[in-house]
Amino acid sequence: MDLSILIVNYNTCKLTLDCLQSVFASKTRYTFEVILIDNHSTDSSVESISLEYPQVTINANQDNTGFAKANNQGMEIASGRYVLLLNSDTIIQEDTLQTMITFMDENPSVGASGCKVILPDGTLDKACRRGFPTPSASFYYAFGISRLFPDHPKFNQYQLGHLDPNDAYPIDCLVGAFMMVRRETITEVGVLDETFFMYGEDIDWCYRIKQAGWGIHYYPLTTIVHLKGGSARRRPTKIIYEFHRAMAIFHHKHYKARYPWVINSVIYTGIGLKFTLAWLKNKLTRNKPASQPADNQVEVRL
Repeated sequence: MDLSILIVNYNTCKLTLDCLQSVFASKTRYTFEVILIDNHSTDSSVESISLEYPQVTINANQDNTGFAKANNQGMEIASGRYVLLLNSDTIIQEDTLQTMITFMDENPSVGASGCKVILPDGTLDKACRRGFPTPSASFYYAFGISRLFPDHPKFNQYQLGHLDPNDAYPIDCLVGAFMMVRRETITEVGVLDETFFMYGEDIDWCYRIKQAGWGIHYYPLTTIVHLKGGSARRRPTKIIYEFHRAMAIFHHKHYKARYPWVINSVIYTGIGLKFTLAWLKNKLTRNKPASQPADNQVEVRL
């Protein structure tokens, strides 16, 4: 088997069916399998998907294990030379699998790669090619300095706004919505860290992959569409909590030992303040009259 595609589903039946339709419409000479891990959905996901796509291997959990653990369950039974993490709210192109596997085969030093990811409005999903969130990179991003100097490499370490999104180049980290990883790389660095529930596990994995000496590459010769964004209006508190918790976990795991306690204290305080402000903003937003989010405007990783 050339490729094992892992899709985590949680109450996103329609989105997942659309994603699967795009996967099985692929034009490729490579063989692939699809493994779907359902995190105890309460809609008709398992029944509908198994009925429409009986060739998909479904692992139905009895509780919501989180994004990292669910993908790890998929990796345990995956047989491909490559493993692809693919969000259920994505639509791939006919050439995506062919293009990305060919790239990986031709570049054996690359441990993980990702393609260009665009949003429904055609703009770039900036998370698809990022630098690591070092304290300095996070500072320039959080305080808007990167937006003031969009072409300056020093101030755009995180979202890499100074680089052309239509060019291919090595980067620090990809997004878990589409990440193709070499089997040998997984064997060497291990699977996703399950300390992360639904955010940060992709950055942590990329960090460990690079630490082990493998390359990580952004390859925009093919694109996918990522149907995200609607949860920004009305988000469950758990999503806000897990997003900021992931920041603290990543810093504690990879950067805390490098910096004096004063810097670490400022960083943890900043994360706490950012969480408080985000929670308050979300609480006020939820109290305003709002229409129900569209089907493609939900958080699919929870």
